Amino acid sequence: MQDSPDNTRMRFLLDLRRRGIGDQAVLRALEEVPRDAFLPAEMAAVAYADQALPIDCGQTISQPFVVAYMTEQLAMRPHHRVLEIGTGSGYQAAVLSRLAHRVVTIERYRTLADTAQARLNDLGFQNVEVIAGEGAQGAGDHAPFDRIRVTAAADTVPSALIDQLAVGGMLIAPLGPPDGVQHLTKVTKTETGEQRATLIPVRFVPLVAGKAQHL
Repeated sequence: MQDSPDNTRMRFLLDLRRRGIGDQAVLRALEEVPRDAFLPAEMAAVAYADQALPIDCGQTISQPFVVAYMTEQLAMRPHHRVLEIGTGSGYQAAVLSRLAHRVVTIERYRTLADTAQARLNDLGFQNVEVIAGEGAQGAGDHAPFDRIRVTAAADTVPSALIDQLAVGGMLIAPLGPPDGVQHLTKVTKTETGEQRATLIPVRFVPLVAGKAQHL
């Protein structure tokens, strides 16, 4: 017999707690955002499985634990302005929007950007703005940001993103080669420079320079 949606989501949240996600605000945000609404209908049965899933334009929606872990590490507050690099389906931006005042999210594929903005609007996530553009350049017109989350891997953090981070702000990004082991890295900007901490190993699609010419 197939599980009810309520039971599936309950197991999803229990699994996150069991794996160490303890921030109640983060768990509540993940409970409030319907992950299945950000995936094709044929993927509804696996929407809450702890795995990355394919979306259009050769991109992916990250596994729930990684979404939760990155969000928890950013320690967001209701007054924060957040920049996300790599909108994808819009799911992670929706989670961020439950915890922050404003979310700006950049997607290099126009198709994904337009679809994500329409979906977010339809679902009532009104404090998210999706921009079609080059993620590595950030969104200087909207800076500074209290938090920045990068959902694509690079060898180093683009300097434009560090420049757009407020003093005292935090950035989290997967760093490492696209075909090898990457590690989430947390950068805290201080008055005198940066503090860095290496976190868990992950696998993300690469951060590609430029805006996509098609799609």
